[in-house]
Amino acid sequence: MRKSGLDVYLLLPIKNFIEKQTSVGLLLIFSATLAVLFANSPWRALYHDFWEQHLYIGINDLELEKSLLHWINDGLMSIFFFMVGLELKREIIDGHLASVRGAVLPIAAALGGMIFPALIYFGFNTGTGSISGWGIPMATDIAFALGILFLLGKRVPLSLKVFLTAIAIVDDMGAVLVIALFYTADLAIENLVLAGFFLLILMTANQMGIRSTWFYAIMGIGGLWMAIMLSGVHATIAAVLVAFTIPNSKKINTPVFLRKVRWLTNEVRNKYIRSVKEEEEETEEDVISSIEKFTSLAQDATPPLQRLEHALYPFVSFVVLPLFAFANAGVTIDTGSFNAIFNPVTIGVVLGLIAGKFIGIVLFTRLMVSLKISELPTEVTWKHIYGIGFLGAIGFTMSLFITELAFEDELFMTQAKIGIILASVIAGTIGFFYLKGASRRPRVSAAFIRPEGKLKKVEREPQKAGL
Repeated sequence: MRKSGLDVYLLLPIKNFIEKQTSVGLLLIFSATLAVLFANSPWRALYHDFWEQHLYIGINDLELEKSLLHWINDGLMSIFFFMVGLELKREIIDGHLASVRGAVLPIAAALGGMIFPALIYFGFNTGTGSISGWGIPMATDIAFALGILFLLGKRVPLSLKVFLTAIAIVDDMGAVLVIALFYTADLAIENLVLAGFFLLILMTANQMGIRSTWFYAIMGIGGLWMAIMLSGVHATIAAVLVAFTIPNSKKINTPVFLRKVRWLTNEVRNKYIRSVKEEEEETEEDVISSIEKFTSLAQDATPPLQRLEHALYPFVSFVVLPLFAFANAGVTIDTGSFNAIFNPVTIGVVLGLIAGKFIGIVLFTRLMVSLKISELPTEVTWKHIYGIGFLGAIGFTMSLFITELAFEDELFMTQAKIGIILASVIAGTIGFFYLKGASRRPRVSAAFIRPEGKLKKVEREPQKAGL
């Protein structure tokens, strides 16, 4: 089929960009850079004031009023955490975390990568008003870290990408628990009870085999999400809880699906042949009606959890996360900002992320392998693990998110954001070039005799040398 100019010059390039695994990380870098540029331009006041505009949703006395920044951090980021919840459930049921042996190593590495950063930050901020920020360096930004790893392409083994993915997923689970347990305001018990009621409804619906995504959306957003937000618990926790109630079962299994597809294909073929012979519009409409049955058949053979995850990925990756980065990364740098680098908050965040993540991930991985509890993934070497230790220190999205929960003081927020951006840039750069060097194939020296009898040393690729 001939493609139009719109397809060639706009739609196809956008589609190719979305499908690339490095695109999310690149878009986040662009959004964060743009935010910093705006925050340090003549339009800095406009940039900061824009996010403080208030948006009202409700009817009469029942209304929610929050700033635009809060709607992004509490509302749109709930969609991000919903997708995180879907990924967690899928990985726990039939993914990298499904078996004990496969889950031990990434769980241990992620735990080490959360404990040591918190301890380092705690050490620099003990006895100060900024001690509440200990959760900031615990997080790893999965989009950034994987984006850099995928930039290396085939230089790194696929098993290393899987290992980093598993670490980041466990890390996200830890971040959710930290937010739920330590960054929650005063609780309204009656609203928590109401939230528990809606959660029970959703769990019961799952057990009864209800697969309508609209049902889970109405009960989840209008019921559980609203009740939890009014209870004082952060609303993103509701998104994760709703995600865990989404069914992961199929209405029909694969063999039945294949039989029905063959039967439906024959039906469409017969109707089409009849419509061509009889040249009747009614028969052609009947053909189209049969073709539409493929859609419902595909839905029956696909778990709602998987359908939602695939449907949300483009919106979360290319709208929610870049918008969050653009709204939160805008730090205005003045003459005092460079002095602000040498303060307990910034130092705790930078060292917590870079040193804490590296020590925690590498040390706990070493312990698991040394104690023979687990072993390194196939084709993964210790040099690869050291590189992962640096990439795990990229804490951009989640660290910024926890910063908004940890501090009310604008000065502490600014200091933490400077530390997050600085640490993420340093860690990402070191991790990329270290893994690039560690994954470089060694060259093999060989000697051969030239016709005139002189020896000449040449370099050959390993595969050409027969290795």
